[in-house]
Amino acid sequence: MCNLTPDTLQDDERQTWTVSVHEGRWVRGSSAGGCRNSPDTFWTNPQYRLQLYEEDDDPEDGQVVCTVVVALMQKGRRMLRHKGLKFLTIGFSVYEVPKEMREQNQHLQKDFFLYTASKAKCKSYINLREVTERFRLPPGEYVIIPTTFKPHEEGEFILRVFSEKQNVSEEAASSIESGKIQDDKKANKPIVFVSDRARANKELEHDGILGEKKKKLKKKLLQPEEETEEEKKFRVIYQQIAGEDMEICANELKTIMKNVLSKHNEIKSEGFSLETCRSMIALMDTDGSGKLHFLEFKHLWKKIKDWQLIFKRYNKNNSCSISSFEMRNAVNDAGFQLNKQLYDIIAMRYADEHLNIDFDSYICCFVRLEGMFRAFNAFDRDGDGIIKLNVLEWLQLTMYS
Repeated sequence: MCNLTPDTLQDDERQTWTVSVHEGRWVRGSSAGGCRNSPDTFWTNPQYRLQLYEEDDDPEDGQVVCTVVVALMQKGRRMLRHKGLKFLTIGFSVYEVPKEMREQNQHLQKDFFLYTASKAKCKSYINLREVTERFRLPPGEYVIIPTTFKPHEEGEFILRVFSEKQNVSEEAASSIESGKIQDDKKANKPIVFVSDRARANKELEHDGILGEKKKKLKKKLLQPEEETEEEKKFRVIYQQIAGEDMEICANELKTIMKNVLSKHNEIKSEGFSLETCRSMIALMDTDGSGKLHFLEFKHLWKKIKDWQLIFKRYNKNNSCSISSFEMRNAVNDAGFQLNKQLYDIIAMRYADEHLNIDFDSYICCFVRLEGMFRAFNAFDRDGDGIIKLNVLEWLQLTMYS
């Protein structure tokens, strides 16, 4: 079945319309936020910026407006109709972007939609294959939000935007970066060497840890006068579990973390899984030994405390988990800037069947993000955001993370 464009409806002279086409999808737990009736998740829906700066050629009506036709079509559901798959109830809203936020192409956050009314919207949400509306909008920049009526409903869609004059339409997408690691690169932190990991015998920045020799660490873990009360307690526990080599493996780290977390009543956690502890060691292991010495453990605990504070911020009702939708904000607060595709992956990888992420999975996700960003920056010598790896480097990087 063909789908005609607006220029075919003109009775007199033929007029060519500008069209922009976008394909997207709603992912349960990440970008399937539902309509405005769900204010806590509405902002997580896909967003598409639309720039209209050339008004229509209608001198007789005396209005400075841009004619726009927005068409939202569900994709791939008719082919699965025999399996009982029905059309979702869909619709869309259009918001005007304030002048101070224009030409940034950033994903608009929750507060914007809580305090801003839509400039236009479809007349009703309906379970048809396609919903189409025609608008006359003043020149400016807008954001189109295609949604399902209810949150957590998955599906694919095609969004088409027609305009009489030239328009610029693109998906709102954040750049991918880690602010804290970028700041570290500017601070000329000391360089350490990592053996048999990612780049054998190459330099890798690592939070200012100097990678001191094991012999020195065995003799002197940390000057007592430099320790806080919490660090003194950690040192006692560490020495009891580490043994003669004064280093801890993943199993020993799991025991220490369980002991420490049991004393923090604000987070209901039974400790970390062995897999998470292995990822922690991979993150902080500066010498490729597969173990942590006390200084590395101290830096690890500092990171966990920072991430724990963020977790508490979104841990409603003092439960042991946060919503997968809130994970976006938590990731941003931790200094990581990701795009929609990566948020979708995080939700699919770490959320449970109830769309919640427990503390263990939350920390595991942050450990992976920190480690992968740091490794990428180590390879990105010229800072162009592109790296080249051979198969050995790729396998070393991904297998030990």
